[in-house]
Amino acid sequence: MTMRDLKAGLDAAPALAPAVRNATATGTVVDLRGFDGASVLVHVGAYTDGAHTPSLEASTDGVTYVTVGAGEMAGGFTAIASGAAANTVQQVGYIGPGRYLRPKLTVTGATTGAAVAISVLRARAARQGV
Repeated sequence: MTMRDLKAGLDAAPALAPAVRNATATGTVVDLRGFDGASVLVHVGAYTDGAHTPSLEASTDGVTYVTVGAGEMAGGFTAIASGAAANTVQQVGYIGPGRYLRPKLTVTGATTGAAVAISVLRARAARQGV
């Protein structure tokens, strides 16, 4: 069986830089222009305390953002609320109409928190090199 390289058809965009988080954080906007698919990856490292709930916001104009509902996602996010979530990755597909995405991590009850990063993986570029 021949292996095929995925690099040419994917583009990873960092949206929430890796950091230990003990407060709510909103990520950087990712533009999906030129791509026909997207997945959001939540990378969890060490966990100490608190509830860390990932979510996704979308916009068609880059100005007004709304929380993405379950009907616009393939899969769903799970709250990070115990050490069992440490060193894991959550992946959710975005299937909504928005051109712009930004992740949000809502944190409650954290003193030292958890190490979390969020990336948006854009796929199926309309043309090579986008």
